[in-house]
Amino acid sequence: MGCVLVLYGLTSLAGAARAAPEREASDRAAEAVPAVPHEIPADVTVQAFVTPEGSRLHFLVRAPLEAMRDIEFPRYGLGYLDLEAADPFLRDAAQLWLADYVTFYEEDRRLEAPRIVAARVSLPSDRSFASYETALAHFDDPPLDPGLQLPWRQALLDVLLEYDIASDESRFSIDPGFAHLGLRTVTVLRLRPPDRPERVFQYVGDPGLVRLDPRWHQAALRFVSLGFTHILDGIDHLLFLLCLVIPLRTLWGLVPVITSFTIAHSITLIASAFGIAPRALWFPPLIETLIALSIVYMALENIVGAKPRKRWLLAFGFGLVHGFGFSFALSESLQFAGGHLLTSLLAFNVGVELGQLVVVAVAVPVVEMLFRKVVAERMGTIIGSALLAHTGWHWMTDRGSDLLAYRFTWPAFDGALAAALMRWGALALIVVGAAWAISGPFGRLAAKAKGGGRAALVE
Repeated sequence: MGCVLVLYGLTSLAGAARAAPEREASDRAAEAVPAVPHEIPADVTVQAFVTPEGSRLHFLVRAPLEAMRDIEFPRYGLGYLDLEAADPFLRDAAQLWLADYVTFYEEDRRLEAPRIVAARVSLPSDRSFASYETALAHFDDPPLDPGLQLPWRQALLDVLLEYDIASDESRFSIDPGFAHLGLRTVTVLRLRPPDRPERVFQYVGDPGLVRLDPRWHQAALRFVSLGFTHILDGIDHLLFLLCLVIPLRTLWGLVPVITSFTIAHSITLIASAFGIAPRALWFPPLIETLIALSIVYMALENIVGAKPRKRWLLAFGFGLVHGFGFSFALSESLQFAGGHLLTSLLAFNVGVELGQLVVVAVAVPVVEMLFRKVVAERMGTIIGSALLAHTGWHWMTDRGSDLLAYRFTWPAFDGALAAALMRWGALALIVVGAAWAISGPFGRLAAKAKGGGRAALVE
């Protein structure tokens, strides 16, 4: 009986010894994180440097590793990145999610596909991308310790791409497509041209073709297009124009009104671009509220009776407000103007004017046809203006509520305030001078429109 027990014990020990490696492998497999579909990150920040040097253009990119979806990076434990096993996957991620989504142009020639010089993982606390020199040197640093427990969702992917170029003195353009990395992707792009100051771009989504150092005509064409599309996309500006069009449907009636509106918003737009507008947080909601108020006021005036001789002056006054509104939409895009700020501002205004002309050219015959074949002019004016006033009223109350959420505090009287008051005084002189200069010819045109009879509903 004792021999049997001894033999049984020896057999059990041998079986346990054989099973030990199997259990270790099983435990390692149990620690591995199963492959699951990656969610699209909500907010992604991409940092990049563009630096032409000799016959090479270096493009350094840093992006979150979790934005590289559909690539199953090796992980273990509670989602830690297996740094040693992940190296072969980094170049695939760099190619599929970064290099394939960006295109560079030298002058107007598209550059060939880049070479992936290096790709590495960095910690979220790494600050090497604070400058081009430290970012470039970071690729020569030793890799992270393979034993480091780094959650894969916190890891950063750093990539160095290299393009062949003819000269580092050329003008370069980039068409980045990094918006696919997240629901909201913010890119901070720094251009380091030789022997010139660094230029920084920051944008959300995909901005299209960005000329990093545009010529004046290239900047002008971009901003003409931007102004044209902005006026067509700005529903509040369109409703204001419609308020102007309803009672004034003759050439002599529309010219002074539309032109005075354009002159006014050009003044405040340019002034805002040169830093005259207040930088307080309450200023944008104040302007948005006043824009809605302009729709309500003009619509109500249409109902009670528009006065052509005064309408150009109202359009001028409200145009000053709308100009500040245009500046909010333009502020982010001015970084693409290069060294042609004033040219870009004027081009933007040209685009806005062209958009207004298109809107007026469509709205006038449509309103005229409705008044002739569908509804009487007076009744149609009241109904249409009431709808516009109703919409503007809701916008005004909603935006007014947002405005009241801000606390207004009187600034301390110091040198900065004195300088700001001087700038505002200069702006006021420009506004008064412009209004005086156009009052004579526009007053005569308004009187001619009134004499036509059809432009005025009630005098």
